[in-house]
Order: sequence, then structure tokens, then C-alpha cells
Amino acid sequence: MDSLDPEKTSERTPGPLQSEAEAQIPLDALPKSRWERSWPVIACGAGLFSDGYLNGVIGSVDTMLTRIYPTEYKNSPALRNVSSLVFVGEVVGMLIFGITSDYWSRKWSLMISTFILILFAALSAGSYGYHGSPTGLFAALTAYRFIIGIGIGGEYPAGSVAAAESTGELKAGHRNRWFIFFTDFIIDFGFVVAAFVPMVLVLIFGEDNLEAPWRISLGLGVIPPLSLVYLRFKLKDPEEFSRERMYRFPYALVIKFHWKRLIVVSLVWFIYDFSVFAFNTYSSVWLDTILGSTAPLWKIFGWNVVVNALYLPGSFAGAFLSDWIGPRMCLMVGMTAQSVVGFIMSGCYEYLSIPKNVAGFVVVYGTFLSLGELGPGDNIGLLASKTSATAVRGQYYAIAAAVGKVGAFVGTYIFPLLQANPNPIRAGQDPFFVASALCIFASIIVYFFLPHVGQDTITKEDEEFRAYLEAHGYDTSTMGKR
Repeated sequence: MDSLDPEKTSERTPGPLQSEAEAQIPLDALPKSRWERSWPVIACGAGLFSDGYLNGVIGSVDTMLTRIYPTEYKNSPALRNVSSLVFVGEVVGMLIFGITSDYWSRKWSLMISTFILILFAALSAGSYGYHGSPTGLFAALTAYRFIIGIGIGGEYPAGSVAAAESTGELKAGHRNRWFIFFTDFIIDFGFVVAAFVPMVLVLIFGEDNLEAPWRISLGLGVIPPLSLVYLRFKLKDPEEFSRERMYRFPYALVIKFHWKRLIVVSLVWFIYDFSVFAFNTYSSVWLDTILGSTAPLWKIFGWNVVVNALYLPGSFAGAFLSDWIGPRMCLMVGMTAQSVVGFIMSGCYEYLSIPKNVAGFVVVYGTFLSLGELGPGDNIGLLASKTSATAVRGQYYAIAAAVGKVGAFVGTYIFPLLQANPNPIRAGQDPFFVASALCIFASIIVYFFLPHVGQDTITKEDEEFRAYLEAHGYDTSTMGKR
């Protein structure tokens, strides 16, 4: 009977590339049990729960801080910076760890990002200004959130890339769903928990004592990365990476081989993050506006839980659809359907924004978000990880994901400007109209400029990249484990 202890399974698993003969064995034919093939995908990808939780919870924290400091916080740059600078940190982290994961190690890049998350999630919960100054508190929280962003950024080029490479050892026909379950789906689940936790804490402490709820909400962000430390310590670098890694990068050839598809993937990721993170950050603020200032805070947060839970059906369904019709087609179907619902939302906003119709608002808005997960949410990371060669996948993925986070950063600044329209109906309509138009544009460029991605695309991509390098005089015998 196979042991479920990763320490024991790692002792039975051969080290990467111990012979030339072993290098020729297909990844899904390596002598490993089902658990030995599966747990590296879980350990690598599940850290993205922190992305969902720490990005999602800040919307509720913003709402609580606005209630505690109605003048100081609302009129402070921190209202936007606390939410937005985490994305700047993520861009920095992605680019740094994209380089280290290709040049050095997927595993140890992931370990460093994990410890950054643990330390600065704890510090953000204890943010304090000099002599209790609110301004100092906001500055400390903003700084800690930026560094948290660096830790989250490391999860993408190290964790997601390693998860994608590990799926090559799984059964064909099931690889995409495993990647999606432990990347996008786990992020969405983090959003749900991020909405649920503040609601429970407000019910426990009451609306007259919001200091504890916002601090505990942030402090609980320590638990997800802490729970993965042991599994990640027992990881080995993926077999695919060990076989294909480079020690000298011919960047002129790398860029010439990848640049077209990298531009398309990056642009689609920008459009997706532009809307999804901005919508999520301001969803509790939207509900606060619709329900009115007299509504209990727990009720606003409760509706926010419902909104975030509606991400999950789309992400879950998209995981299977991606295996059945391919990630490229799944992305186009999701984005096209999302744009239709978004235009409907924009046209009907005048009626959906009435407090008595809040249930209708949540259902239509949730459907809009869910379709976004079925399409680009599930598949953009999958396309980024499978349209590049293994040797440069960390850097390729990092650039695409960083451009996406730039979109999130831009979205969290643009959406308040759209919502500042003096006409309250237009203030609600415009974000949906802009996001839906961008979805149509993204679907068109994916259709014309991205290739089909199959179950064995990673292996084929590596073969084509090696052939391309050899045709241009690069010595591919230097690649792989030394």
C-alpha cells in the first residue's frame, strides 16, 4: 500500500535524471504511484490560496478602516495604495522569482516566497503608527502590503510553473483540471474565505469594535503559507525542469522563438486582471452603496460571501471543459459569454442597483464573475505555462503574469474614477461596459494569434525549442541535469 507521507514517497522516488536511459522515459511512464505524481502539483499550486485570500480580504479591511477612520482613511491616499501597491509588489516578485526559478531552482524560489508571506502577513496584522498615529498606521500597512505582494509574486513563476510541469506525469486527459484546481480554483476559494472571515469576526466583536476584526482578518493570512512549509520542503524540482534546464541562455533566440505568443498571453492576462481584481476589491464597497449606510456591516459582508462563492462554479466547470475542448477554446467561450452578461448588467444597472433588488444584482454580477473564471481565470495561466519551453518557462510566465498584475494595478485606480461619475447610474454601468468590451477584444486576439494547446504540449514545445536551438548553432547537450 502506498504511503501518503511525502517524506517517505520522496525516499522511494529516484532523483532527477540519473542516467541517459531514464531521460528517454516519458514523464507519465515514470515508475511512480498516483500519490507520488499528485502531491507535487498540490504543494506547488496550493500556495495561490494566499493570493486569493490576501487580495480578497483587503476589500473588507478597507470598508472597516473607512468606518473606524471616516475622515482620515477616506481622504488618504492609503485608501487606494493599500489595495493597489500589493500588485506593484507582485510584479516585482514575479520578475525576481521568474529569474531565480529558471537559473536556480523552482523549489527554493518557492520556499523563499513562502517565508515572505508568513512574516509580512503577520506584520500587516500588527501595523501601528508612531504614538498610535492613523497616518503612521496607514503607511506601515501600505509598506507591508507591498512586501506581501513580492511573496505572492513568487508563487506564480515558481509555484504555478512547477505545478504545470508536474502535471506532465499525470494521466493524459486529466492534466489541465489538476493544474486549474490548484491554481485558479484555489485562488477563488481564497476569495470566498476572505469574504467569510470578516463577516464572522464582525458578528463576534460587533460593529462598534472593528479594530480586532480587521487585524485578525489580515493575521489569518499567515496560516495558508505556514501549512505548506513541510510539503514544500520535501519537494524536488520537477523532472521536466531537470531534463530541460539551461545554464547559458541565448536570449536572442529565446525572444525570437517566443515573442509573438508572449505578447498575446500577456495582453489577455492584463485584460482579465484589470477587471477581476478591481471588481473584487470594490465589491464590498458596491454592496455598501446598494444596501445603504444603515445596513449592518455583517450583512454587507454576507452578500460579499455570496458574490465570491459564485466564482467557484465557473472555475470548477472550466477545469473539466479545459480538458475536453482545450484551454484556448475554453478561454474564448468564457470571455464571450462574460461580455454578453456584462453588457446586460450595464444596461439593467438602473434597476439592479435598487436596494430591494440586491439579490438580482448579486446573481447577475456573480454570473459575470463566474464566466470570467470559466474562461480566462482558469486558462490564462495554463496557456502561459504551456506556450513556452521549460528552460525559460519561469521568466516567460513571470512576464505574462506581471503584465496581468499591472492590469490589476491599473484597474484598482481606474475603477474609482469610473465610479466617481456624478450620475450614480453611469457610475455603476461604466465599469461593466468597459470590462465587457475588453472581453470581446481579448477573445478575438486569442482566436487569431494563439495556437491550440493539447495535453502533451509541454513535451512538444520542448522538442521544437531544442530543434530550433540546434538549427541556430546552440549546443543542446549542455541542457539538463549536470
